[in-house]
Amino acid sequence: MRRHAVWRLLVPLMAVSMAAVPGSAYAAGKNGKGGAREGEVKAGRQDQNLNVQTKIQTTVEGSPKSAKTGSLTPANSNWDPPACWYEPAYSPKQIQATVKAIRQMKVFGVGDFVGGVFDTYFKEGRPYKNYNLDKQGEGQFWAAAINEKRKDDPEANSCDKLPFWVPTGDTPKEPLAVSPKILAEYAYDELPVPSTEITMAPEGTTKVNLPTWAWLDRAKFKKVSVTASIPGSGLSATTTAEPVSLSIDPGTEDAETYPASGECPIEDGKIGEPRAKGTPADTQPPCGVKYLRSSGDGSYNLQATLTWKISWTSTTGEGGDLPAGEFGADQQVAVEEIQSINR
Repeated sequence: MRRHAVWRLLVPLMAVSMAAVPGSAYAAGKNGKGGAREGEVKAGRQDQNLNVQTKIQTTVEGSPKSAKTGSLTPANSNWDPPACWYEPAYSPKQIQATVKAIRQMKVFGVGDFVGGVFDTYFKEGRPYKNYNLDKQGEGQFWAAAINEKRKDDPEANSCDKLPFWVPTGDTPKEPLAVSPKILAEYAYDELPVPSTEITMAPEGTTKVNLPTWAWLDRAKFKKVSVTASIPGSGLSATTTAEPVSLSIDPGTEDAETYPASGECPIEDGKIGEPRAKGTPADTQPPCGVKYLRSSGDGSYNLQATLTWKISWTSTTGEGGDLPAGEFGADQQVAVEEIQSINR
């Protein structure tokens, strides 16, 4: 049996044992939280591939504290943030402790068998000798980490290599090794954008053939940034989302939008504008909708989707644009007939 096949077969056992091994690796949560101590590891399995809890930490700037938030959906349907990557995970002593713990497993005698397989890889020179203990402090074994939000994506199985050694300061040639761009793409998934709940006038219920004005709360819709970093690596990337336009779908073909395209651009830092008191009811708004037919006893499901421009920078000087993101919300709009009075 090929070594890679053996690895895939035995990784679930390794994952279980690693979760119970003291002093296996370091793990941290978002915003620097998570309570992990140096020397800890959190490991698991993903379709029989070894994975570790990521060390990536995130910090957020610009998100309104009181607003409901959600995650962006890439406007480009052919692109998604990364489902997995490789990152620094284990020191030589941590790998040695892991294999030792596996050997102590006595269930059906698999401990010695599994431990022997890993010793072949980490200890007996195929390719590593004695767990690289003579290089303690000079590098780490890099292992797969799974994006928790995308653990069910088929791409999460792409990181199926055994842990590999990377000297301190070296950049792995592995395409999926964590990099500033991967950090930026990870941060994309963590952007907390405010819910796209528009204000309308009239609110909730409107009349047939009368324009309904729509606008967004200017205070909530500002730039939002997330910085993703791996402590101690010197790698950091900041991904920034900036609102650029609002798309309105009335929920019926019997309607007209303002502007006709249904795309309300940002102008002077705002999208749409409130209808001023005393404005004639038939005045066309810069952003809004006019329903041509009553919704009867029900209502129309208006969809408001905000498009965000995404860019990134990094500590290495790399940067650029990422696919635009979208985040929307549904609102119910009741449309009534205008009542006429016969004299």
